[in-house]
Amino acid sequence: MEFKDYYQILGVADTASQEEIKRAYRQLALKYHPDVSKEAKADARFKEVSEAYEALGDKEKRVAYDRLLQSGYHQGDDFQPPPDWQTQTGFGDSGFSDEGRVDFSDFFSSIFGGGFKAESSRRRQNFYGSDNPAAADIYAEIILQLVDAYKGGEKRIAYQSPEVQQNGQVIMKKYTIDVSIPAGVVDGQHLRLKGLGREHGRSGEKGHLYLEIHIAPHPLYVLNGKNVTRKLPVTPWEAALGSTIDTSTLGGKVKLTIPPGSQSGTKLRLKGQGLPGNPAGDQFVILQLVNPVTLDQATEKLYHQLAEVSRFNPRALQEEA
Repeated sequence: MEFKDYYQILGVADTASQEEIKRAYRQLALKYHPDVSKEAKADARFKEVSEAYEALGDKEKRVAYDRLLQSGYHQGDDFQPPPDWQTQTGFGDSGFSDEGRVDFSDFFSSIFGGGFKAESSRRRQNFYGSDNPAAADIYAEIILQLVDAYKGGEKRIAYQSPEVQQNGQVIMKKYTIDVSIPAGVVDGQHLRLKGLGREHGRSGEKGHLYLEIHIAPHPLYVLNGKNVTRKLPVTPWEAALGSTIDTSTLGGKVKLTIPPGSQSGTKLRLKGQGLPGNPAGDQFVILQLVNPVTLDQATEKLYHQLAEVSRFNPRALQEEA
């Protein structure tokens, strides 16, 4: 039989905490649950993820599994359990018939035996089951404009959540809620809204709604964490002589000082003018020198005078090389 790397299946390191393992399982269970997933081979993938969590989510099973992993096995390697393995670890057949056993892989059974009732396993595997408090949590995404991420405030969002009917059918139910967005949220951040998930069947308590923040592209600013970057057109004389000009930020207009002798591509920093936070992000301004497309007579005359008196040759270093 093939060795299964349960850490690889869940996408976590072998040093992951139990909470990280649970979180990874929860996300994958949401993605691959066959009742709602449109992924190819979702049923098989969900079964594989559930098996990995059955092994790693229990501390005693994880300790036993880690002993095998430390022997140098990798995903797909040929595997036979060591002699008297289940006796040494304390995992073995608890006397259930074949009909009562978990429908996990031969690899799992060879390590942990058949002592897990299929009925309880189905409840653990069932993403909507009452034995798993995480099953009451809901995950959704929200797309914000950059200005909304900067200012925060109330946003009305719509999301869908799978719901099991009395006849066992799963439907996608639509919800609309008002959410308070804190100022300075960043792309990929998660917000937890307590008590807005499904009802947990055994305790009757509500799960949570987890919102993953996505910030839409902006025509002027490029976002990197809490920092923003924009390009700023300047005239040749503003760059050569230096100047102080008005420029926009997410918070409004500010004065920007351009040092004399600035070049196209010069990067200037406006501290604290990015997304708010502790500390706040910065705004970076990249100068772009722009020549006038048309010249009036007075400006053209000045350019001719500059050409006559200036000895500056930007190609000189290239020609010398």
